[in-house]
Amino acid sequence: MREAGHEATATPDETDVRALLGRVAGGDEGALRELYDRYSGAVYRFALSRLDSPADAADVLNEVMLEVWRGAARFRGGSSVRTWILGIAHHKTVDRIRRRVRDGWVPEDEAPEAAEGAAPGGPDPAPGEAVIAAAQDADLLRRCLERLSGLLRQAVYLAFFEDRSYPEIARILDCPVGTVKTRVFHAKRALRECLERLAGAEAGRS
Repeated sequence: MREAGHEATATPDETDVRALLGRVAGGDEGALRELYDRYSGAVYRFALSRLDSPADAADVLNEVMLEVWRGAARFRGGSSVRTWILGIAHHKTVDRIRRRVRDGWVPEDEAPEAAEGAAPGGPDPAPGEAVIAAAQDADLLRRCLERLSGLLRQAVYLAFFEDRSYPEIARILDCPVGTVKTRVFHAKRALRECLERLAGAEAGRS
């Protein structure tokens, strides 16, 4: 995970992407296809980390790109384009979850935010990178990630697979930085404990 920085600074790559978004705002469908090719994988994986449904994640991706097409002119440069697009994906994902609730299916991990509590005092149980790197068995890591709640999987995805800083994640998820830190803390602790438990069980069977 990157340290907090000035994410809105226009690097050469960011300058190119903003120019591409400007073309989208002008109605250039080819530019939209270029943006889709650049960000569709990240948007899909981000939505899937919370929804745990490939079909729903694909629907969210389509909704996000439609919103980008309609709202490109509203981008003001306060964040990177990637952060802005993932922020749209977050809101579309939340809308999808709310529809699930209205349909009578409430996922167990969709508890109110207040139920998360604060990160306990004391040292971090393990750096996030170390937790991921320690899982030399990709299957064990996948199984442990699947056992996290949607909220925690989402935080892990943004922090360690998207390499977003805490302020960027807070902007994407539209929540306080402290909430992000709490989710990442609990996710890392849960991953460490799960990996140790599964690795021990695998060793016992060998």
